[in-house]
Amino acid sequence: MTTSQGAATIAEPHPGRPLEGRVAIVTGGGKGLGRAFALHLAHLGAAVVVNNRNREVDADGLGPADHVARQVCATGGRAVADHGDVADPATAEALVASALEHFGRLDICVTSAAVSSPQMLHKTTPENLRGVLAVNVIGTALVVAAASRVMRDAGHGRIVVVASTAGLHGEPTVSAYAASKGAVIALARTAAVEGARRDVLCNALLPYATTQMTDAGMDPRHAARMTPEAVAPVVGALVDPTSTINGQVVVTGGGVLRLAQSVELGTVSLPVGDLAPEALAHLLEQSAAGTSHTFTEAQEAFQQLASEAVS
Repeated sequence: MTTSQGAATIAEPHPGRPLEGRVAIVTGGGKGLGRAFALHLAHLGAAVVVNNRNREVDADGLGPADHVARQVCATGGRAVADHGDVADPATAEALVASALEHFGRLDICVTSAAVSSPQMLHKTTPENLRGVLAVNVIGTALVVAAASRVMRDAGHGRIVVVASTAGLHGEPTVSAYAASKGAVIALARTAAVEGARRDVLCNALLPYATTQMTDAGMDPRHAARMTPEAVAPVVGALVDPTSTINGQVVVTGGGVLRLAQSVELGTVSLPVGDLAPEALAHLLEQSAAGTSHTFTEAQEAFQQLASEAVS
């Protein structure tokens, strides 16, 4: 069957692979990390809706998503291309509809579509900020929301939201991008809490990889080993139907990984009345030396803090 979006013929699946019979959406799936994710999920047996907006096409009118879908099908997999811009609210619903129309179900959602548009914070324009947030935050949130609705009804789903360590630590010259990726991490943790009872699990992936977006800024000493393909197996494990990993923030690249956590440190009492800067600095030092706390969600953190305030 050839799709209306130009993807190649869909072949019958091969048995015996962990994602056999599962269906995935991958946004930003035409290039870089998204392409590696789409190809790896297909290698594991999943049928894939490969999304990538067509900013460039070849002489045959085919864009990056078409070529990835054709590559999947040429190796015996199943794939269909989608050219929607995730900044367009209609794209999220169209992606879910495409998965259901062509493959009859939706099990996996990987949101890799993103833009950077570097600007230093004091030079940031409203147009640049809106453009980055529209793709990275709103585009991610709407796709995850649309996929979650189907997954919740089915009682199963696996979501991987691609963020960045810029969203954890900040990064000079990419203030809008860093802010957007911090928002995406919070979105993933929220989706994890909301979906847990329905077996709709969500994790945030913070990859290091040499791609079209990162090539100019990648340290040349490490660029060769920071391949998108080195990251893809982590995605495959997170979306496996047997995985119980939920609400985690995973940093990975070049064959290693780290677990990242949001941590609140020790609780210390504030003095009554005004607070001088040096006194606050001392209290922060005391907190830093105290016991660290991690929480599943914000209300849990509040309840513990409130209980310590009255004890």
